Amino acid sequence: MFTTNVTLDVRGSRMTVALASPDSSGPHPAILVARHRGGVDDFTRYVLTRLAEIGLVAAAPNFYHRRPRDEDPVTSMKYLKDGELVTDIDAMIKYLVSMPSIRRDRIGTVGHCLGGRTSYLGLVYNPIFMAAVLLYHGNIFESRGDGMPAPFDLTKNIHCPILAISGKDDKNPSPADVARLADELTRLNIRHECVAYEGTGHAFQDFHALTQYRPASADDAWSRLLTFLRREMYRD
Repeated sequence: MFTTNVTLDVRGSRMTVALASPDSSGPHPAILVARHRGGVDDFTRYVLTRLAEIGLVAAAPNFYHRRPRDEDPVTSMKYLKDGELVTDIDAMIKYLVSMPSIRRDRIGTVGHCLGGRTSYLGLVYNPIFMAAVLLYHGNIFESRGDGMPAPFDLTKNIHCPILAISGKDDKNPSPADVARLADELTRLNIRHECVAYEGTGHAFQDFHALTQYRPASADDAWSRLLTFLRREMYRD
């Protein structure tokens, strides 16, 4: 496995991207990893590693690139705007499909927490995605800046299967939120699976969040996530 960082120019702002790639030359499917509110930290890099281990090129952009470098991530998160995120996602996709080691017809996305919402935003604005995994994906029902609609309101634009994973004790998304999403995906004939764990709340896969981490739920979610991506990213 090979890891590196690249920097993309996004309308005059420098967006760093952490990349993890299989050792073989490819071409490989690729995954846009929409990181959680903590940014491109050790957990996000662990996600990149797990994905590269099954033959995927995994890329995690720093969506906080317009904010001061030493700013607290929770503060940076408050300034994110949907229009700028869509611009960042499009720039990331443009870079990925330009790489000889990547199959441009095999692009997926994985997002945790804030990243789950960001992945959903990508799905409704960019038709390239072949599969998506959303983990404890809150706030998809609200708009954030620029007068844009909430991502959920554009669900009809989604063209790929979705695996949505959450905890039954979570409040964002709550079980009612998950059911609302499942109902809409069913209504629109978008293939999906929603998995929710008992005794599990938000951020249950993040081993840094010691009070929230649930090893059994985390391991099962990893198994489901990797199985889903193996099936969807390599299907004919």
